[in-house]
Amino acid sequence: MNILPAAGAAALALAGAATAQAEVKRAPFGTLADGRAVESVTLTNGKGVTARIISYGAILQSVEAPDRTGKIAEITLGYDRIDGYLKAPNYFGATVGRYANRIANGRFAIDGKTYTLAQNNGVNALHGGKVGFDKVLWRIVAVKDGPAPAVTLAYTAADGEEGYPGKLDVTATYTLGADNALTVEYEATTDKPTIVNITNHSFFNLWGEASGKQIVSHVLTMPAAQFTPVGETLIPTGERRSVANTPFDFRAPRVIGDRIRDGRDDQIRIGQGYDHNYILGAPDAKGMRLAARVEEPGTGRVMEISTNQPGVQFYTGNFLDGTAIGRSGLAYRQSDGLALEPQVFPDTPNQPALGSARLDPGQTYRSVIVYRFSTSAR
Repeated sequence: MNILPAAGAAALALAGAATAQAEVKRAPFGTLADGRAVESVTLTNGKGVTARIISYGAILQSVEAPDRTGKIAEITLGYDRIDGYLKAPNYFGATVGRYANRIANGRFAIDGKTYTLAQNNGVNALHGGKVGFDKVLWRIVAVKDGPAPAVTLAYTAADGEEGYPGKLDVTATYTLGADNALTVEYEATTDKPTIVNITNHSFFNLWGEASGKQIVSHVLTMPAAQFTPVGETLIPTGERRSVANTPFDFRAPRVIGDRIRDGRDDQIRIGQGYDHNYILGAPDAKGMRLAARVEEPGTGRVMEISTNQPGVQFYTGNFLDGTAIGRSGLAYRQSDGLALEPQVFPDTPNQPALGSARLDPGQTYRSVIVYRFSTSAR
């Protein structure tokens, strides 16, 4: 049974929004306090979709896409200047690692040796630590022009950086295809046994970042029959719970706001909305899984996400508190954007039943995320 509405005819609307030829542009994006230069690389596919990546944090700084009428708008939360990412980062568009999501009590063990991490989320470690991959300057190592413009960035994390073992060589490649798909591919190798879990933390709003409207009217479909419930500190309990008869069931299209405030559900109460890992189904022949389809009926914008990872964290911006002022001058608040973060499960290093995030020398870690943009008919 196909539970996802087809988006075939909708792609025609994007074709009519073509404004330029596919191209790639490299430009300055400010400087860090120590004087190092931050650069941006803008990918344009000639179909109305544009993505801009900056070398600080390998951040997806901007995504622009047309609505059903061809009107192009910014659809990610973020800043137009480097200052914003330094003062109030909030992981907007960030590449997060070495381990995305939470590790209980900031501790894990490999081969009997315990490693201690920064407790930067209550008692837990979150998104790689105080200075994770989102807060370092990456190197732009390749820029590719042509019908599928791309950029590759690289970073080397030292052995012991933020408490993690092993020197880790990481690359992040962003490719924008003529089919309106933005592919993000992370690869990593290590010289010692370590753990790796890298994802992208973009916040999307298909109304448009400057609209002042929230994502509660977005329609979400997720082909996930189970999720991992969490305790009071947002660490998975170890249970794999069915989504059936709960606010977490998005197997059929559902308006996000329908049950986001249902305080009768303990998981909604603990997460202050949605902040949970969903268990995705078996991969296809290419190793990919459909993670989610998001549609905003008001604009017709559609985003489909696929990945080779086993889970996806669905987060509705519950902790945005109005202190971050975005590129349009709006104060970002709860539910102003949503994040769908493909990854291995939270706290996997401490809960082997949830899988493995281990990477050994001689192996290559590879995480792939594909964001495909289209529009739906009214």
